[in-house]
Amino acid sequence: MKTFKILGLLLSYPKVELITHLDDLMQILELEKLLPARNLKKIKAFAGDLKTQDIYQSQETYVELFDRGRAHCLQLFEHIHGESRDRGQAMVNLADAYAEKDLYVASGQLPDYLPLFLEFLSLCPVDEAMDFLGDPITVIAAIGVKLKKRGAAYAVIFEALEALSKVKADQDMIALAKAEPLENLTHEDIDKDWEEANAFDNGDMDSDDCNSCNAFPKATEEIQNITNELRIGDQ
Repeated sequence: MKTFKILGLLLSYPKVELITHLDDLMQILELEKLLPARNLKKIKAFAGDLKTQDIYQSQETYVELFDRGRAHCLQLFEHIHGESRDRGQAMVNLADAYAEKDLYVASGQLPDYLPLFLEFLSLCPVDEAMDFLGDPITVIAAIGVKLKKRGAAYAVIFEALEALSKVKADQDMIALAKAEPLENLTHEDIDKDWEEANAFDNGDMDSDDCNSCNAFPKATEEIQNITNELRIGDQ
């Protein structure tokens, strides 16, 4: 199922290639019918708004939300393990799971990057993918709650992932996320935070940012592959 992959692409840094093919991607979501109608409608509205926005403004918004500060960080283990050394072993275990599906983590990538995790889910049978999604669903839901509180349109993607999970998010953790004050960090605060966050010491998986614009380097290729498959299916 390509639904998970498409949701991951929508969570990656917005580039012209993505914007150009949004209609095709929405068509695939409609054809697969994996998302509940209510969530699909919200995703389509999100895509429609993204198409009409100035690309540079969209990119700036993305960086402000996901690259600056930890509240909406797309590295899942940042929220689970923080600076703990446990994060390193969790990374290795996740990378091994990816390898079983012939998905390999490139140098400079971190396996817990949410769009990459969704790419992995797209390679699994649907029931298995939904089971895997249940493991980090509380973290995913908490990020969504914080985005919604900030009025960020990206919140609808996290709501869609919640709808696809067989496991319900821990409501106590969600209540804490709702009560958490909005993060308003200065650039100096951000630099200090990430200077202190080098607990995961692995040269092949190191990253300077919570979420890099290049952390999903094959996004353009993936979009083209998906849309090509759609056209072949229509012939």
